Amino acid sequence: MIKVYIETYGCTMNQSDSDIIRGIISKNFKLVESVNDADVVVINSCGVVDFTERKIIKRAESLRREGKIVIMAGCLPKISTKRCLEVSDGLISPDNVHLVDLAIKSALNGEKLVRIDKSSLDKSEMHNLKMRLKKNAIAIVSISEGCIGKCSFCATRFARGRLRSFRLEKIVEEVEACVRMGFKEIQMTSQDTGAYGLDKGRYMLPDLLRAVSKIEGEFRVRVGMMNPHHAILMLEDLIDAFEDEKIYKFIHVPVQSGDNEVLRDMKRDHSVEDFLEVVRSFRRRFKDVMVSTDVIVGFPTESEESFWKTYELIRQVKPDIVNITRFSKRPFTQAYRLKEIHGWIVKERSRKLTSLTREIGLEINRRFIGKELRVLITRDGKDGTKLARSDSYRPVVVKDGKIGEFVDVRIVDCSFNYLSANRLSCMGDYLHARHT
Repeated sequence: MIKVYIETYGCTMNQSDSDIIRGIISKNFKLVESVNDADVVVINSCGVVDFTERKIIKRAESLRREGKIVIMAGCLPKISTKRCLEVSDGLISPDNVHLVDLAIKSALNGEKLVRIDKSSLDKSEMHNLKMRLKKNAIAIVSISEGCIGKCSFCATRFARGRLRSFRLEKIVEEVEACVRMGFKEIQMTSQDTGAYGLDKGRYMLPDLLRAVSKIEGEFRVRVGMMNPHHAILMLEDLIDAFEDEKIYKFIHVPVQSGDNEVLRDMKRDHSVEDFLEVVRSFRRRFKDVMVSTDVIVGFPTESEESFWKTYELIRQVKPDIVNITRFSKRPFTQAYRLKEIHGWIVKERSRKLTSLTREIGLEINRRFIGKELRVLITRDGKDGTKLARSDSYRPVVVKDGKIGEFVDVRIVDCSFNYLSANRLSCMGDYLHARHT
């Protein structure tokens, strides 16, 4: 039987697509866990930045030199079609993921299937096909595909298309199935979870969260990235939905720049003030909320003054996580035609911002030393440890425990990006934690 290996790059949406690919392939081919054992390699690709594209293209070239058949899936087939054609034996775009077995069969017959046309595929209808890796307590659930934005730097919107929200009932059905299977952390993913339902006009993200919260069982839901201008539209309703204990008190709200003029050049549809309002509103309601944001450093119209506005915004807001990306021009985007800033300047700005975020992370995490928290162990960590998550999704490293178990811990140490804890093992510690 033909042996197939799946290699996944990029976001949680790609990981969810790989669950579908895995399920489809398993019906006709043998899945293997080592690329060395494979006859065919399916690369579920990412096209967010140029560096990642070059890495994936080199990987495909290397695999073909080893005699492997390579099927290129994910975003790159639509972003860099010509280059992908040169290094693979078949192309399928994200909305043609259901054709992966046909692409493999065609390649085995010496034919190159290319399916990157638009489709109206509703992936929530395919959740029964998914084959999830049970290495941890996490299940990824896509709630929509595509977006309604027009960001001048983003090529992913060309790969994923316009917003297509999946049926609320089917999403709830998938979450119920995941909980029955023993998964304890449900990661709701989309290009923009805040846009969920805007194309349907019948329901929005708060409606989905309330419906999922009613599912029986002890589990947690992590809501993926939402853009500020969509969060603003439903802010009070959204915060009310987050009140349920099953929803992690975690928000990923990308600001991208602290300068409104740069945001306009980016065509981001939000202002710095919108971002601030979302963060402040969540922090007013919840005692502990973990805030994640994204920043693009070195956008072509980012002046020295613009950069320092971003730096100052981060210094004042103190997000728990700042995902820093150096600007990378992508084909078909408006920003592709703009003159880039010298690389050494971008690198230096990135270094300064990274240093600041590490200082902030350490400052925040030190406040938790000595505190007792209830955490969910989600996966294996390094050196025999386990990684757990608090109710605000803070990463907590514990020495022992079972994946999928809720445990009480005391924080004893920290780094800038995680907390270290000991389990409360005796009844005295347990009662103390409950009454603290």
